[in-house]
Amino acid sequence: MQRFKQVAMLIAGGLIAISLLLYVINQPAPIDLFLIIATIFTGIPILYYALQALRLKLMSIDLLVAIAMIGALFIGEYVESSVVGFLFLFGSYLESRTLAKTRSSIQALLAIAPEVAVVLKDQQEVTVPINEVEKGDIIVVKSGGKVPVDGEVTAGDALMNEAMMTGESIPVDKVIGDNVFSGTMVDQGYIRVKATKVGAATAFSQIIELVEEAQDQKSKTERFLDRFSQFYTPAVVVLALVVYLVTRNIHLSITFLVIACPGALVIGAPVSNVSGIGNGAKNGVLLKGGDVIDRFNKARTFVFDKTGTLTKGKPKVVALKSIGDATDWLKAVAELEHQSEHHLARAIVEKAEQTYTLETETLDVEIIKGQGLTGINKDERYLIGNRRLLEQNAVTLPEALEAQAVEAEGNGQTVIFVVKEAIVLGFIVIADEIRPEAKQALFALKQLGAEHLVMLTGDNKKTANFVAKSLGIADVRAELSPKDKLTAIRDLQEAGESVVMVGDGVNDAPALALSDIGVAMGLSGTDVAIETADVVAMNDRLDQLVHAFRLSKQTVRNRTENIIIALLTVFFLLIGVLNGKIHLASGMFVHEASVLIVILNGMRLLKYKPRR
Repeated sequence: MQRFKQVAMLIAGGLIAISLLLYVINQPAPIDLFLIIATIFTGIPILYYALQALRLKLMSIDLLVAIAMIGALFIGEYVESSVVGFLFLFGSYLESRTLAKTRSSIQALLAIAPEVAVVLKDQQEVTVPINEVEKGDIIVVKSGGKVPVDGEVTAGDALMNEAMMTGESIPVDKVIGDNVFSGTMVDQGYIRVKATKVGAATAFSQIIELVEEAQDQKSKTERFLDRFSQFYTPAVVVLALVVYLVTRNIHLSITFLVIACPGALVIGAPVSNVSGIGNGAKNGVLLKGGDVIDRFNKARTFVFDKTGTLTKGKPKVVALKSIGDATDWLKAVAELEHQSEHHLARAIVEKAEQTYTLETETLDVEIIKGQGLTGINKDERYLIGNRRLLEQNAVTLPEALEAQAVEAEGNGQTVIFVVKEAIVLGFIVIADEIRPEAKQALFALKQLGAEHLVMLTGDNKKTANFVAKSLGIADVRAELSPKDKLTAIRDLQEAGESVVMVGDGVNDAPALALSDIGVAMGLSGTDVAIETADVVAMNDRLDQLVHAFRLSKQTVRNRTENIIIALLTVFFLLIGVLNGKIHLASGMFVHEASVLIVILNGMRLLKYKPRR
């Protein structure tokens, strides 16, 4: 029937055009016949959908138009009956076409989805359909190729374009041990990837599913309008009957019936929500439906986890302090730390590799839990660790270093002391870097109406206070367990605050679930993030959180504009009908034009861009 609707619309349009031409050349004989045929063709799908709705005990807009067309035929107004049917089908066609465009984010994602994979089997590269790839397979991806699975790089290196996952156009360097995601593309290089997730389990497939589900989720406004239309439509029929009984003018009552159709009102909210969600998906932000947009728009309290959210979650060497000017001891220290799997050891090794080529042979190293390590490199014994390690070995810090170490520790930074043959050489300062965009992002949230910023972290108070002070967060709660975080959020909610919890989507899953809006940062732990959070910022950047917040406000504003346009159109049309200024065909034209206007207004959201 959907296809017949388009055929009927084209036939009716052609017959109406021929009738107009015959009228111009003064050949009126077949005009009425052509207009009746046009009315019948357009009336078939309209009446079909009206009856389908009645079977479900619903009074649809199609029913109002069908009654109007039958009434116009009955009183001999064939021009109006045919034009009303044509305009209604044409408006429906435009509506479906423009709504399809607002869902273009899904189509764009589907177009990116790889269909085949190059699998390494017995050292031979074999191209297979994507549905035949299994977990554990080694996938080969060359320059220009798409990654067909989620996995870990086992060989090679490449510059990866992850824009479709993160919204970030700058390529990312991927080396052995890094994770890659389905649908991303190798701009330059060559990698082998061990598949860890395939098919529907990949982050890419889950994103597509999430966007589809989100665009089908209705906001409170949409649900209200749906309920409203169920009462409004029969009320219009009753009012049209009252108009006829009072005026005895069937033409006026039929016109009233058509003009009062709430088409633009019903379509205005969904098109805004779908466009807003589509914009978010295109820019690396997933919003789980219209109801999430409503709640996010009203949020005033933002609660942040620290590690991995406000900070990068990856320790980095930020300073080297030495008794003298030389820091050539770093190479020997890094070679010893290379024997450790501790995350602080990896930070030291990464720092040294920027300057030196490390020798990676096995050295005599003893890991001392909670303190550091001792080891021998080139026949020299080193102590590398914290103050407890120095105390255990009766090592005293020189006064020159002591003051500097106390200052670093006061800033919440980790200090690793280096001692060679009982002589203190210096120390290494390690810190978890604050995200470069964090300060500006929090300022932007305040500008948008965030009144209360809170940090909840399991880290120590010194580190938490340093990060909070750097970012302008006044409410800091440190050394919290996951249960403590839940209690803190519950206390805020009981105080009447609408809470947005921003976390990494894994450790903070309970807090994300409890909060009014849960925002998961980044691709790490994607399964948990998608399952638990209401909003997912796929590019692991806080400025995308700002875009999501701004976008929710813009979407609600756009939706309100559409509702106002729809109500004003109906109001002024009805006044025109009752004053005799608006007739059936012209009123229908204005009505369908208002439907198109609200759709085009909603589609403006697709071009709404994030601000840097």
